[in-house]
Amino acid sequence: MVTYVADSQQISISRACREASLPKSMYYYKMVKDDSETIAKLAALASTCPSEGKDLYYGRIRTQGFKWNYKRVRRVYLLLGLNQRRKARKRLPQRVKTPLAQPAAPGEMWSVDFMSDILTNQRKFRTLNVLDDFNREAIAIEVAYSMPAVRVTGLLEQIICEQGKPKCIRVDNGPEFISKEFNTSCEGNGIKIQYTQPERPMQNGYIERFNRSFRESILDAYLFENVMQVQLLAEEWVADYNSKRRHEALGGKTPMELTPC
Repeated sequence: MVTYVADSQQISISRACREASLPKSMYYYKMVKDDSETIAKLAALASTCPSEGKDLYYGRIRTQGFKWNYKRVRRVYLLLGLNQRRKARKRLPQRVKTPLAQPAAPGEMWSVDFMSDILTNQRKFRTLNVLDDFNREAIAIEVAYSMPAVRVTGLLEQIICEQGKPKCIRVDNGPEFISKEFNTSCEGNGIKIQYTQPERPMQNGYIERFNRSFRESILDAYLFENVMQVQLLAEEWVADYNSKRRHEALGGKTPMELTPC
């Protein structure tokens, strides 16, 4: 403040200090404390215990034998910006690459994925697509404005009640699929979860190809005013896709023709 007044008014430092009611000695005071050790310690704690705050850090510091007082720890804590909210990156377990092979029977492997689009009023919506890898049968397409983990789990449980449960589900590493709700539901139903490796969408290639067909035939072909219109068209398209659309990968047969009686 003193420097600003002196520069803007073209006056001396002494006069600027008098105008600001600040002792001249305070203006020239230079801190002699060396906080490098405190900075290093707090930075190390922040990297190993990112969810803890200054009070817990101070407790750890005192436990380790450092005699810094609370005000010093707090000052350095604020100086480093550790009081700002940080979004912790969730660590994923190691994903094992598995070949994309066609199952030997229906119900052995389902692929599940999301798609998104917008309505005419610019409101976003999502679709939950479920595909049987054996015969490329579209098990279901569910449409909603939002798809949190709880809703995704409920929709899948509803689909399982209607269609039967698969032995395994192939999904990506989205937050809905790594959630506690989803994992608990699959474990309770005796369903194995097979995760693709991050940034490797073709490890879920069957449903990626299905998504392309659905986007070209429905999402890019129509304008929608609400999610009910999307749901109705999706259900009509799924019925046609399963019973009338022939696949080269299935030897020119439809998914229903490949389904055992």
